[in-house]
Amino acid sequence: MTIADTHAADLTSVFSHPDMTIDPPHEQVVFCRDAATGLRAIIAIHNTALGPALGGTRFYPYAAEADAVGDVLRLSRGMTFKSAAAGLDLGGGKAVIIGDPAIDKTPELLRAYGRFVDTLGGRYITAGDVGTTSDDMDLIGEGTRHVASKTVANGGCGDTAPMTALGVFSSLLAAAERVWGSADLTGRTVGVEGVGKVGTQLTEKLLAAGAKVLAADPYAPAREAFATRFPQATIVDDVRAAQLDVYAPCAMGGTVTDRLAGETTAAIICGAANNQLVTPDVEQLLGDRGIVWVPDYIANAGGVIQAFSEQQDWTVEQLTT
Repeated sequence: MTIADTHAADLTSVFSHPDMTIDPPHEQVVFCRDAATGLRAIIAIHNTALGPALGGTRFYPYAAEADAVGDVLRLSRGMTFKSAAAGLDLGGGKAVIIGDPAIDKTPELLRAYGRFVDTLGGRYITAGDVGTTSDDMDLIGEGTRHVASKTVANGGCGDTAPMTALGVFSSLLAAAERVWGSADLTGRTVGVEGVGKVGTQLTEKLLAAGAKVLAADPYAPAREAFATRFPQATIVDDVRAAQLDVYAPCAMGGTVTDRLAGETTAAIICGAANNQLVTPDVEQLLGDRGIVWVPDYIANAGGVIQAFSEQQDWTVEQLTT
């Protein structure tokens, strides 16, 4: 196990990255490698002014380490805003494990990662994210106590996807009230991009509310499972190009581009994805067209609230009210 064992290219990509020049700057970026398990991970702590940095661990096959650096820096910054906006005594942090979770994820690797988290002494608390599950958090928890969203059987709060989806849905209803004068979604067309854990939970709520759902996902097994579960929804190749009332990005970030801002028919953008705007300038373009964008760190805060509740031993009633 080696902490902060960085190549020169790693250091260059961190210190030259635009997100490292924005105030307030990141407090700490840790590169983690474990030769025995093949672990390559990056932990980024953006800010701990309000408390320890809580943020999920993403397991993803980045094409290059520089891509992983950029993602973890942006994600950790977003967690600072998310926890602050939710009124939680938490800072912002995030971690990424570089690899394909379907191939590279092993119990030994997760335990090794947990030991890295533990070396930070509680400055960073990890949780589930894209490519990781509550079962994974149980394994990580064998190496550290600084972990949230473990399984209920192991004393945790379980999967945060349902609570994240509830937050997105509640945010969408508030936006609908603002735009259309009513939170009624009957007959409204919602484009859900990404039908993973949160996207499917959100779809269930949308259909129950009378909305029409168009969905897209690049992963064929996810599309097939979605189509089987929701035959009343429609799978499309490119949900962003469809005629929409609402665009709900629920996969990876950066899908709200200049082009989308100029061409979409959606009156509302509200989804679970982090870092939805490809650049901050896109927010102005959306505003110029009168499109209401619910900031991702507001819409998807349900997950971090649930993870925080595990640390505070909240009851279900405290969590949902």
